[in-house]
Amino acid sequence: MIDKMNALRWHGRNDIRIDEVAIPKVNSGEVKIKIEWCGICGSDLYEYKSGPLFIPESKSHPLTGRKAPVILGHEIAGEVVEVAHDVKEIQVGDRVTVEPIRSCGTCVQCNEGYYNLCSNRGFHGFDGGGGGLAEYTTCNADMVHKLPKKMSMEQAALVEPLAAAIHAIRRGRFAQGQTAAIFGTGPIGLALISAVKVAGAKKIIAVEIAEKRRKIAKEFGADIVLNSNEEDVIAEITKLTDGQGVDIAFETTGVEVSYNNAVTATINSGKIVVVSLWGKEIEINLNDLVLTEKEVIGSIAYRDVFPVTMTLIAEGSIKPEKMITKQIGLEEAVEEGFNELVVNKDENIKILVNPSK
Repeated sequence: MIDKMNALRWHGRNDIRIDEVAIPKVNSGEVKIKIEWCGICGSDLYEYKSGPLFIPESKSHPLTGRKAPVILGHEIAGEVVEVAHDVKEIQVGDRVTVEPIRSCGTCVQCNEGYYNLCSNRGFHGFDGGGGGLAEYTTCNADMVHKLPKKMSMEQAALVEPLAAAIHAIRRGRFAQGQTAAIFGTGPIGLALISAVKVAGAKKIIAVEIAEKRRKIAKEFGADIVLNSNEEDVIAEITKLTDGQGVDIAFETTGVEVSYNNAVTATINSGKIVVVSLWGKEIEINLNDLVLTEKEVIGSIAYRDVFPVTMTLIAEGSIKPEKMITKQIGLEEAVEEGFNELVVNKDENIKILVNPSK
């Protein structure tokens, strides 16, 4: 009987490897999933080049009891192949995606329903409790979502970044008829463009320096796409909004100038939602907020949005599969996946990995 599988593991900054590891066993309350597709996320790249942020390196994670090396991957689509004796809602053969948050269920945040802000929070694919860049993974059944019949496995692997975008829109209290600017059009930026369009944005302005990503931003629904290397973004946004600025701006790049432009481009009393992860501290002028009563809002992951996200994809309101630029096997994941995204970032949006290929 085969009891080993291949998995992509994070050993340290700039050190990820394909390792042979034990196939995980199903514990109480869990299901085992055979992974068909797993996307490489910007947070995976962050951990690879700048981490650890979420990965427990020096001491074990409080919920999993594990530390590095850990299996990466949290944008998961696959088929259930085994369920624990006490799992009733999920069955063998179900096509599923995973909401990859691990929470304690007992802290103040969890008791308030903010499980994505759990004091002991972990993320599947970072906390040592398994990951999607492997042939199999196990996870708590209550964080597994059955796919609608009309949803493909490729689409299912993109539910997670779409959910992050929809959560960010909720965090920013976006309202129908408002104007929006999205700074950066990687996967999260494109997801935001799609989501604010469906939510009824009056005008969507995207800011992106990469030519290929600017083109795709238009395909995803941006009304205007600006190149900050060639245009005065603030002047253009001001002109496009009758001298006022946008009602809400989303920062997805993790770059200082992009953040400051997002603040400046927003109308007085407007909102700036920061979705990006940051590798270093930046300089900001708090008077830009104090004198204008603008709000800066952080947004991490998602909560209670996976079902609506899957519905929007299944009914065709959002078509995230257009952001897929490459599909590869696990053995190619380091060079043709992670390193390709680092070196040729402007030419790639979303790379999906099939761990069984």
